[in-house]
Amino acid sequence: MINYPYHKAFTIYLKLERGLSANSIEAYLNDVAKLFQYYEAAGEELIVKKITEDDLYKFITWLSELGMLPNTQARVISGLKSFFNFLLLETIIDIDPSVQLESPRLSRKLPDVLTVIEIEALIAAIDASKPEGMRNKAMIEVLYGCGLRVSELTTLRISDMNAAQEYIRVTGKGNKERIIPIGETALKYIDLYLSQVRVHLNIKKGNEDYVFLNRLGTHLSRISVFTIIKGLADQIGLKISISPHTFRHSFATHLIEGGADLRAVQEMLGHSSITTTELYTHLDRDYLKGIITQFHPRT
Repeated sequence: MINYPYHKAFTIYLKLERGLSANSIEAYLNDVAKLFQYYEAAGEELIVKKITEDDLYKFITWLSELGMLPNTQARVISGLKSFFNFLLLETIIDIDPSVQLESPRLSRKLPDVLTVIEIEALIAAIDASKPEGMRNKAMIEVLYGCGLRVSELTTLRISDMNAAQEYIRVTGKGNKERIIPIGETALKYIDLYLSQVRVHLNIKKGNEDYVFLNRLGTHLSRISVFTIIKGLADQIGLKISISPHTFRHSFATHLIEGGADLRAVQEMLGHSSITTTELYTHLDRDYLKGIITQFHPRT
């Protein structure tokens, strides 16, 4: 790494004023060094007082042409912004040229989604003859059937359920309530669990209204749900790593693949932004390809 102007002072700023770790400081210093290397490669001297926003965009373009990924470019831009903010605070520059500098659009990691066959295999692997098996079967049916977050599942209450109208009331992020339809299959297994298993538990005070309980009579923990699902995945030899959230992703994707309205799925998932739900529309490329192949007149 080259020792560029203000290198030492910037290091002290990052350590004392920003309170960054040694690894983060090194990353920031390396990011800024790339800007000086860019000028060095062009046979020019970087004078920080003269650099403009346009100069910075040319630098980012250069990084892109070198093959730097958008996520890495975004990190470099973050380092540059910190550097120029430091220079401004130290009155080394009068105007921060990085203020309007925008990070490249980052690609979002697509979540893993189970096929319907994989979900059926997971549910079939549960031994419903055991008390915890009946509970686990009901639990998976609700996770996949309603698209709940794991925290929403573990805090689901009997008083939140309306079996006659086939819906449940869920309290999600930000204490926001939403109404979600619940299917007959999920309701059937919940009823079996409540009437044949839960009724025999010695329920601890304060847990009487929670749907899913452990053998000690207290509501099921998030960690327990993760452990149960991991055990099922191992049992059927599932190749991908899954979590309770995988069922939520699968719920959304399968609905959209089936033609459900994006706004309706947004409402059921409790997403505040439609763009979050739109992530799932990118998961069904094979499905869409099949539709084109089957129905388009030019294929």
